[in-house]
Amino acid sequence: MRAERIRHPAHAPATEPFPHVHDVCEFVVFHEVAGSFITSGRRYPLSPGSIVYAPSMEVHDFTLDAGPKDWVLVQIDAISAEALGRQPGFERLAHSFCTRPDGILGERIAGIADWLADLGPADALASSLIDVLVTAIVQSPVIEGEPTPRRETGVDRLRPALDRLRRDPAHPAPLEEAAQLCHLSPAYFSRQFKQTLGVAYGDYVRTHRLHLAARRLLASDITVAELAYDLGFSTPSHFTALFGRRFGVTPRAYRLASR
Repeated sequence: MRAERIRHPAHAPATEPFPHVHDVCEFVVFHEVAGSFITSGRRYPLSPGSIVYAPSMEVHDFTLDAGPKDWVLVQIDAISAEALGRQPGFERLAHSFCTRPDGILGERIAGIADWLADLGPADALASSLIDVLVTAIVQSPVIEGEPTPRRETGVDRLRPALDRLRRDPAHPAPLEEAAQLCHLSPAYFSRQFKQTLGVAYGDYVRTHRLHLAARRLLASDITVAELAYDLGFSTPSHFTALFGRRFGVTPRAYRLASR
């Protein structure tokens, strides 16, 4: 289990599209936000109090408007979430969804999420709070969302390349090697990747490493320079420039604002 609170300042830019998958199940409890959550061919409007869920390996994306943003991210390993999803009343965990509980239920969920973000994963309370949080969320009324043009999702064909990137983000496979891992020609791999995830392979690799860097900035005290080299960026200044372009602030400012 991993929980952290993420805040973006008032001058933060709008986010760029980044359809992605990950190998954990993810809840996001939004305190302050405006934008959309896109998954499984539907678009869900986001506003303060919205909660979204994305299961492991399901393509999803967020488009968030410019301005302040504040949310708690809670990630659970796929095995635990799948076991929970097989229990009566938790079938909703098999697919992505969005909810916006009103009144006291929404306040309680937000409070539990904040509490989790203040705890370490080894804290004895964390497991019990996760159970309460997930139970409350799956009992909240879902939002239907609006249909969106749906790309063909060839994630399974691309999974060897995605798994390779997750295992060793500091040394991403060149396009030719990534294509070979998927038993595709480089040209077809590039087209399939762009069609499935909405971005070119090289752009996805760079953005994946920047998002990983953002998480590590909050989860550790590693220096910016060490983080840049650990994730394979050529220099700390190059990393800082790319990070600022993506998140609107420097890595140091991002860490300080979130803390």
